[in-house]
Amino acid sequence: MKKTPFLTLEQARRIAAEIPTPFHIYDEAGIRANARALKAAFAWNPGFKEYFAVKATPNPYILRILHEEGCGCDCATYTELLLAEAVGITGHEIMFSSNVTPEPDMRKACELGAYINLDDATHVEFLNRIAGQVPETVCLRYNPGGSFSLGNTIMDMPRDAKYGMTEDQMAGAISRLMALGTRHFGIHALLASNACSNEYYPELAANLFRLAVRLRSATGAHISFVNLSGGIGVDYRPEQPKCDIAVIGEGVRRQYERILTANGMDDVAIFTELGRFMLAPYGHLVSTVLHKKHIYREYVGLDACAANLMRPAMYGAYHHITVLGKENAILDHVYDVTGGLCENNDKFAIERSLPGIDVGDLVVIHDTGAHGFSMGYNYNGKLRSAEVLLREDGSFRLIRRAETPQDYFATFDGSEFQFRT
Repeated sequence: MKKTPFLTLEQARRIAAEIPTPFHIYDEAGIRANARALKAAFAWNPGFKEYFAVKATPNPYILRILHEEGCGCDCATYTELLLAEAVGITGHEIMFSSNVTPEPDMRKACELGAYINLDDATHVEFLNRIAGQVPETVCLRYNPGGSFSLGNTIMDMPRDAKYGMTEDQMAGAISRLMALGTRHFGIHALLASNACSNEYYPELAANLFRLAVRLRSATGAHISFVNLSGGIGVDYRPEQPKCDIAVIGEGVRRQYERILTANGMDDVAIFTELGRFMLAPYGHLVSTVLHKKHIYREYVGLDACAANLMRPAMYGAYHHITVLGKENAILDHVYDVTGGLCENNDKFAIERSLPGIDVGDLVVIHDTGAHGFSMGYNYNGKLRSAEVLLREDGSFRLIRRAETPQDYFATFDGSEFQFRT
């Protein structure tokens, strides 16, 4: 499979003339189409709701687009709650899934009327104290321990994760919450990340549906929703299979009928908290080639660096690269594609086959729409880049300006210093 940018060289040049590279750009048409496809895939469940993982792309313009398509917000911190509130997303359109939760964060979530997803059994008393009275509906996060496998393939190791409760702890928490006045419960778990398989979500669903049946039997609680969280992956590499959300939704439906409907629990709503799947393919990092270097390898140096996209440096993650205007050229050169940080892992690609690259070329780094800008930082005094929205009509809008040195210095107590820029 060939990865094709949603941005042409002509469009990139037009934008770069007003908004200097590097910048992250998002494809509104793609985002909306994907949100609609997800909604259609789960239309069989009347209570279905997607809670977009704000941490993936924390920009109010993106949240507003998704909200217009029927999505809520999955928030983990006070600041993310403020972002949701600014867009007009409040109440049960927010799922508050935090851990090691500070009091101000929990208090804000309660004030907004969010669904509270408790990460630990000890948080029952914490929630009751902060809220003054436990909410009518509370969600609990599950950690089954051990490993999570599809067939003979281990997908992830929940036992190593800091998140969630054991089943016994969940049952105890439900009993305490019921005594305090909670009437309805949700169940949540994330058992793998970036699972590029149509079988992951249905298998996760089956695990949680069976858990819901057991918890109802053990406690008598009404389980009102099951939150499948995130984990659906994207095809970062051209040769990777692409997840089919229609097939995934049908797989979850079959498990629902086999387990929940068969046990008289056909009123359970299905929630999702997708970030990567919703946004990653619909974002590019656009950068300009500044330098070329020849020593023991051929190097191409960009004006972007790991401060703009840290996944390759942090995880060794693959992100496809297209040289705009050379999409159909022969890949007859091998380059390390680097940024300018004083760290040797500041590389977007290592020994990557690409067409011949010239200084001044514009390159697109694919699949940066989730966990791209949001993981940026200021090491080496690097400044966070701009974010741009490519509208459905082909026009563009700046939705976050690039940082300036004044922004970088703004949090110092500057009374003793003068910073000349």
